[in-house]
Amino acid sequence: MHKKLFIPGPTEVREEILRAQANPMIGHRSVDFSALYGGVIEKLRKLFGTNRKAFVFTSSATGVMEGAIRNTVNRNLISFINGAFSKRWHEIALRNGKEADAVQVEWGLAIKPEMVEDALKKKHYEAVLVTHNETSTGVMNPLGEIAEILKDHPDTLLLVDAVSSLGGAPIEIDRWEIDVIFASVQKCFALPPGITVTFVSDRALEKAKKVENRGYYFDFLTMLKYYEERKQTPATPAISLLYALDVQLDKMAEEGMENRFRRHREMAEMAREWGRKHFELFAEPGYESLTVTTIKNTRGISVAELNAELAKRGFVISNGYGKLKEKTFRIGHMGDLTREDLSELLKNINEILELER
Repeated sequence: MHKKLFIPGPTEVREEILRAQANPMIGHRSVDFSALYGGVIEKLRKLFGTNRKAFVFTSSATGVMEGAIRNTVNRNLISFINGAFSKRWHEIALRNGKEADAVQVEWGLAIKPEMVEDALKKKHYEAVLVTHNETSTGVMNPLGEIAEILKDHPDTLLLVDAVSSLGGAPIEIDRWEIDVIFASVQKCFALPPGITVTFVSDRALEKAKKVENRGYYFDFLTMLKYYEERKQTPATPAISLLYALDVQLDKMAEEGMENRFRRHREMAEMAREWGRKHFELFAEPGYESLTVTTIKNTRGISVAELNAELAKRGFVISNGYGKLKEKTFRIGHMGDLTREDLSELLKNINEILELER
């Protein structure tokens, strides 16, 4: 029996999107592929209202986390860490031989703009790493406010992990002057995993020209060259996933991004209301995520047993991540899920835990 996914990713994928992957295969050096990929790139830029260059990498977002650093940083950067995935990005920087300072806050708290301002007053950095939405803690950092701080530091690039927020929460890529931003398609885009959407500023591309040892697979300049010359990619792409993305971008445009953001906000409010009524929310008040709600396990339930019972009914939620396992649990509400879907999930949890509605 299929279990409907209410986890922070992968998210539920609609049948028509799955079917789009079954299109006949084409060569990645053909005019048919150039038409497909060129169309996807232009749809992405239009849908997200940006003049940035757009790329689609055949990779999980972790690859682009590494690529963003290798393309834009010669020596040093600063990471802002408030959970498992922002910590991972910092570790990636260290493993790539960069001088990486870090500002860390307790899990569950948000990165505030004054933290960024204070750090940049003390030392110059080539880049700042910000994770917009921490799925380990259910915290959404105030990216727009942080971006305003960076405008006073024109020689410092803003690199943003929007893995689980792009397409589900408003992000003004150009107005906030974000230099590199990327997202996994298995989150708010509601596709199977395997490709990562990336937007890159001209400033970041100019910086890349001065950075040595960018590698090949994630080299922004090589990606740009192949796109501008042929509307293709340097290496063999996941063509079937690009077919699915092409269809999904049309569906997202049909819904309208404002409507999509509203739906995500309404689901988040529903999940939070339920979480506050029966447990407690883990995220700092005012910084709760729009795409995943992390709930403190104040009742001491077995999250694993709850999920086992939910599975019998055709649902699955997520346990806490890492050190938060069984101390919290997470309900994902992103992509193409609806208020009705979430209501049905919460109804079943209430019945299993014998909670009042």
